[in-house]
Amino acid sequence: MSNNVNALPRHVAFIMDGNGRWAKKRGLPRTAGHREGAKVLRRLIRDLSDIGIEYATFYAFSTENWKRSDEEVSALMKLLEENLDDLVNYENENIRLRFIGGRERLSPLLCEKMQKGEDKSRDRTGMTVTIAINYGGRDDIVRAAKKSAELISEGYLKPDDLTEDLFTSMLQTEDIPPVDLMIRTGGEIRISNFLIWQISYAELYFTDTLWCDFGKKDLEKAIDEYMTRNRRYGDAR
Repeated sequence: MSNNVNALPRHVAFIMDGNGRWAKKRGLPRTAGHREGAKVLRRLIRDLSDIGIEYATFYAFSTENWKRSDEEVSALMKLLEENLDDLVNYENENIRLRFIGGRERLSPLLCEKMQKGEDKSRDRTGMTVTIAINYGGRDDIVRAAKKSAELISEGYLKPDDLTEDLFTSMLQTEDIPPVDLMIRTGGEIRISNFLIWQISYAELYFTDTLWCDFGKKDLEKAIDEYMTRNRRYGDAR
């Protein structure tokens, strides 16, 4: 990979789009696309670790995805339950697993597996993989705002004490650095309420490649482009 301007991104985030279209092109049900997408996720996590990425975050199920048909939502939840067992088995790669998103609407079994995955991998020191389930960027900000309001109302904080850094520490990604590179597959050009605070200075990369077809070469191409971009952070240079 090239190294013209930037070093490797520390944190890469993914909007995994196009599973349904991948399945439709093959005359398969949408659920078949989601199953194939889960296989891609497992492979890509290892690819990211091999490349040397420190943090990776994946948008698995958004707060808006509840609007889909009951059949598809049920299938997605079942798929998450089934695949979490595989996702925690990264001992050899030393990968830490964590989750963001509200757990109120998730099944007890899924919540139990999420907690088990976090507990089992807590002391691993390699790449940190975050899976966003029932996550929305606006919801994340609202939750942080409620925490801030509670601390102020209880006298632990004064309004003037609230800084960007302090507010960032109240988000669900409190122990993760900002996103450097956000990749969206599937040809759509939008961020869909994903990590909207955390991507404020991220480089955005959109590709027509469907998630189920996204492989290591596609990942390296995205990282290559990131490494050639001039990240000015508001500087005119």
